[in-house]
Amino acid sequence: MDITGRMVDASNATLFGTVALDGVELRCVYKPVRGERPLWDFPDGTLAGREVGAYLVSETSGLHVVPPTVLREEAPFGPGMVQAWVSSGDESALTDPADTGDELDGDLTEETIRLATESLVELCEPHEIPGGWLPVLRARDGAGDPVVLVHADHPQLRAMALFDVVVNNADRKGGHVILAGDGEVYGVDHGLTLHTEPKLRTVLWGWVGDELGEEHTAVLKELRARLAGEFADTLGEHVTRREVAALRSRIDHLLAEPRFPGPDGYGPAIPWPAF
Repeated sequence: MDITGRMVDASNATLFGTVALDGVELRCVYKPVRGERPLWDFPDGTLAGREVGAYLVSETSGLHVVPPTVLREEAPFGPGMVQAWVSSGDESALTDPADTGDELDGDLTEETIRLATESLVELCEPHEIPGGWLPVLRARDGAGDPVVLVHADHPQLRAMALFDVVVNNADRKGGHVILAGDGEVYGVDHGLTLHTEPKLRTVLWGWVGDELGEEHTAVLKELRARLAGEFADTLGEHVTRREVAALRSRIDHLLAEPRFPGPDGYGPAIPWPAF
């Protein structure tokens, strides 16, 4: 693994680089466990495992909304989460220092990445909501002008919203939704997932009250069945047994009431900042 830059706006140490084997090279994001910032409501040193657990749920369910993610023991700054970098349609802003001949100065801000990625989540004025987009929140900006938080009515984004409910995602910001260059939609930053207590904070509230539909109900039934077998042990390598049990309980609740839930009212419904 070669480290070529870091994301300076990230709350935890987030490094950018490449992994290579037998002549094959892949760009990646690497988050070492030692760089995780302590949180009051999540156990220390567990965020990398939660990222891997979220990926396993994404793949096992068939929702496929998380890029390939592994827990790597041997890495430049110790064990950590390594995830395939998702390429957007325009990455001209993401210049690798090696391409310019400059010394390493590969600090990537969230704003740089946002500008290089077509967004599916936006803030706009109330009269400028794109056709077919779903409003989530009405608010006022720093100047006191009205704005609306909206997101696209996209089938893969809908699958991501269901995924967030299942894994109890406490941090679905607008910048954590990526429309890749191949047209696929991916979510990143899943360290705050799979908690036993209700933590759902997301910008993807546009489908509240809508029926899940047969396709997503089938996804939940398959995932629930897998959690009754070996997959529970596989997931248990990254989160606790209580957290696996809470995952089962959330799926059971969705199957009993197959609709997109709304905020529970016991905490913030949207992460801060939203982007």
